[in-house]
Amino acid sequence: MTHVPVLVEEIVSIINPAAGGFYIDATLGLGGHSRAILSKQPGAKVVGMDINPAAIAGAVENLKDFGGRLEAVYGNYKDIPSVVARFGPADGIIADLGLSSLQLGDAERGFSFDADGPLDMRMCPTSPRSAADVVNKFPEDELERIFREYGDERFARRVAVAVAVRRRSRQFCAAREFSSFVASIVPRVRGGIHPATRVFQALRIYVNAELDNLDTLLKAIPPSLKPGGRAAIISFHSKEDGAVKRSFKSLALGGVARILTKKPISPTEAEVKSNPRSRSAKLRAVEKL
Repeated sequence: MTHVPVLVEEIVSIINPAAGGFYIDATLGLGGHSRAILSKQPGAKVVGMDINPAAIAGAVENLKDFGGRLEAVYGNYKDIPSVVARFGPADGIIADLGLSSLQLGDAERGFSFDADGPLDMRMCPTSPRSAADVVNKFPEDELERIFREYGDERFARRVAVAVAVRRRSRQFCAAREFSSFVASIVPRVRGGIHPATRVFQALRIYVNAELDNLDTLLKAIPPSLKPGGRAAIISFHSKEDGAVKRSFKSLALGGVARILTKKPISPTEAEVKSNPRSRSAKLRAVEKL
């Protein structure tokens, strides 16, 4: 399977890989961004991290032509300190916080509301709690909080109440079934996103502790970079982008780093047209002083 990396030219331009440089791709996926870095600078080396064993296998296959210049390791992006302890500080760190085509295309993972597979949403297949566990077992008020806090869902209360009523007679098991149920509760806006989009986003973020993991990653960036090293992060929703913006601003105010992107970089119209999944991407970057 192939995956079209988002903002790849912009990432490479910002990271500006150097001969002999060492770079960490904290969200390896199928290796699109790593390929661009390795292709741009033949003397560079990349360590790629991912919590999905299938992604690691796919990336290793896709990037086999680069030989020993890519090393893929199993781990969440919050685990960057363990990579630095093993390989040393990096000249650059990149992280694409969006879902890969591998994840979206695997019906058994349940990330897509069009999937026939189980309501799962775990990025790491061995994680103990699935989206179905949350939907079927969590208290009604906690469901409302999750939908509102992590999905900005205006109808969080209405959805939570309806879910709590329905699950008394039959629990939710399949992704498509649940998305259809949510779509029957949330008003559809002509030309807008699928009515279940925000609820699915909220469940995915909560199940995978994405915001907590992002905070850990952001705190780990300064000690994980060499002086002059750069970090570039692509986010896909407001809470991620807000966390990145606040962290980078704090680093700049503290004299630890300088901000390279006064405003977040968004995909061009041409990129969005060729890859609609890129439409909400925002790229921010800093350079360690």
